[in-house]
Amino acid sequence: MFMYMVIFCVLALFDSSAGQLDKPNILFVLADDLGWAEIGYNNHYVKTPNLDRLASEGVILNQSYVQQSCSPTRASLMSGYFPYRIGYQHKGVSRALPTGLPLEHTILPQSLRQHGYSTYMVGKWHLGFCKREYTPHGRGFDRFYGMYLATQDHYTHMEAKGLDLNENGNPDWSKNGTYSTDLYTDKAIEYIQEHDTDKPMFMYLAYPTVHDPLQVPDKYRDMYPEGINENRRIKLGMITSLDDGVQKVVTALQDNGMWNNTLLIFLSDNGGPVNDKYKGNNWPLRGSKKTMFEGGTRVVSFVHGTMLEKTGYVNDGLIHVVDWYPTLLSLVGGIPDSDMDGLNVWATLSKNESSPRTEFVYNIDYTDRFPCAAIRMGDYKLILGKAGNPGSWVPPDEANGTFGNATYTRIKRKDSLLYNIKDDPTERYNLAKQMPDKVEEMSARIRELKVNMVPALDVGIKSRKSSPRHFNNVWSSGWC
Repeated sequence: MFMYMVIFCVLALFDSSAGQLDKPNILFVLADDLGWAEIGYNNHYVKTPNLDRLASEGVILNQSYVQQSCSPTRASLMSGYFPYRIGYQHKGVSRALPTGLPLEHTILPQSLRQHGYSTYMVGKWHLGFCKREYTPHGRGFDRFYGMYLATQDHYTHMEAKGLDLNENGNPDWSKNGTYSTDLYTDKAIEYIQEHDTDKPMFMYLAYPTVHDPLQVPDKYRDMYPEGINENRRIKLGMITSLDDGVQKVVTALQDNGMWNNTLLIFLSDNGGPVNDKYKGNNWPLRGSKKTMFEGGTRVVSFVHGTMLEKTGYVNDGLIHVVDWYPTLLSLVGGIPDSDMDGLNVWATLSKNESSPRTEFVYNIDYTDRFPCAAIRMGDYKLILGKAGNPGSWVPPDEANGTFGNATYTRIKRKDSLLYNIKDDPTERYNLAKQMPDKVEEMSARIRELKVNMVPALDVGIKSRKSSPRHFNNVWSSGWC
């Protein structure tokens, strides 16, 4: 009897281990401020051979949507909820915000850890840090190396006279002079090399590239001709450095025997900031980061992995950033919260089946003097209130006039903007006056959804206690 029990326990352990190994490793790469025209397969002037190859081997997601700026997108990714339902609809989280992503929600790494995953985060958090419970290490990541804030110097890792670089809450002063893309790539590789391959891995690699400040090693800048705008030249170099970084991480997975069972997801957190200072570009899409136009919210994205049943094509199904949480959780045997806004789109990703998503909210935000709401229903998109500026079409500098000249259109804040995105993806023809019934139908839907809006967290609430001078010149938790 004793021997039978021993054999039973051993077999049970073996079966449990086998179940873990059947689950895919997940590498989720989130770029920062990468515009639509800032990857090679959308703009051949951009040198991203590694990302282009991975995309061509996998599935390019042609209608992948996020929020208009970084914190709202990251909040939606982690929670599976639209920002207006969790207080993240307004803007990026300020460094003086004495709160964070609401703790009542079990977020993506916590759920994956419950399903046997080792969870790692490298890079930019930007979802609150005033106490440990709000930091990545407090929200389900076994290991975290990176930054809490929106931006930092890419070499010194300082922001406003404070260091913003730590590992599980412990400051790292030793990396002054190391470029951020190289720094976070090396740390991701270290975590991969130390990973116990008997367990599945979830790695959230959130590069701060290509967010300002515009900085890059000369070898990358020099890959682009001197004739173009110098800021644009640096931005393009940053993009190519990102391309190299992703490939180095892929190589580490290959060397560790993990790549053949890894699902890679690549995504930008919003569109590029279209102005002379930051030189992002979303051509031919309209608008910029922080706008409700497609250039602010429709982003480059692809998936790669042997578990995809159909590959090597462009997928036109609607996918929103809220969908990644329930999709990944369902893939590993979990059951998403029925209250989530996200949908399971795995069949769309893996088989090119029709997307279950036919509607999504770009945003509902009534915290400004000029409120904004925008929604997609089928092929139609309605923007009410503040669409955001610039609402322009700006060709990339490197094209030297190949794509024509920039076109600027002044948007009146009270105008209703209605577009058929299928027929008019660049949003040049406002149909609002021609289709008043459609405007009212979609406005009524916004009013219906607005009932579930919660107050924005980042409005009028700031604390001087967050200052790094209280923590030996380090941005730290422990002040709320």
